[in-house]
Amino acid sequence: MSPAKQRVEIAGRQLGVSNLEKVLFPEVGFTKAQVIDYYVRIAPVLLPHVAGRPVTFTRWPDGVEGQAFYEKNSARHAPEWVRRVTIPSPGSSRGRETLDMVVLEHVADLAWAANLAALEVHVPQWQVDDDGEPQLPDLLVLDLDPGPDTGILECCHVAERLGARLEADGLDPVVKTSGSKGMQVYAPVEAADRDHPSRYAKTLAQELSAETPDDVVWRMEKALRPGKVLIDWSQNNTAKTTVAPYSLRARAGATVSTPIGWDEVDAVRDGSLDPAALRFTTDEVLARVEEYGDLFDVAGARRAPLPDL
Repeated sequence: MSPAKQRVEIAGRQLGVSNLEKVLFPEVGFTKAQVIDYYVRIAPVLLPHVAGRPVTFTRWPDGVEGQAFYEKNSARHAPEWVRRVTIPSPGSSRGRETLDMVVLEHVADLAWAANLAALEVHVPQWQVDDDGEPQLPDLLVLDLDPGPDTGILECCHVAERLGARLEADGLDPVVKTSGSKGMQVYAPVEAADRDHPSRYAKTLAQELSAETPDDVVWRMEKALRPGKVLIDWSQNNTAKTTVAPYSLRARAGATVSTPIGWDEVDAVRDGSLDPAALRFTTDEVLARVEEYGDLFDVAGARRAPLPDL
């Protein structure tokens, strides 16, 4: 085996790793070894949020300044101990009726993915059962994407309004940064059918946009977005995925999609916390988890019936 390749044992699994000193985030000198180390250390809080959810990877083999690609059909090169599921191909995939995807369940699974330079982990808002059959959505997500001349501050204003509305409808919302420019508000739900979360989310986005048309937009046309926050309700489409809590983002600073408290949202909104404080690195996220635990505790949370608006 060449010096660039070696075998390591992680949680009782033998895993081949390579090019550990390769720098994947040049701006901060963050290497593949550090990516693997982060995912191994964050596994206790990350894994519950991807359990039962077929994973879509974004892979950056030459680092964040190189070419990237999405990968859904990843089971073909997975170790035999990684769970595989065969999923009907979503509308965005061409040329095949099914996809052979993986479900990350163990620490070694995350290390295997990190060794592929799968910097980002994306999952749908539904799970598969023990037989690999897709179930109804169990999460609602509202993705807040700031347009030109807006940022985290404006997202916090919109997130607070969404959180209050979800609570009024009997749901238990949580919030996280996207790890990039925006934020995401989630709630664990019981859905009546696969399109139920999309209908509900679209209605909320339209209502907030109608209330404050100068601040919020629900349609995606770029011409509508300067100075406004897009509430992307379409992320609830069962063919789509959203970046998982605690996933790295393929951004220059090796930032993380980080669960935050509603008190932090309120502090940014009222000006007592700098919006830049909601940009977190891997070390900061690990320290937050050690201090606060999992602020995104939806994996075992009460799933409230989703209103049918």
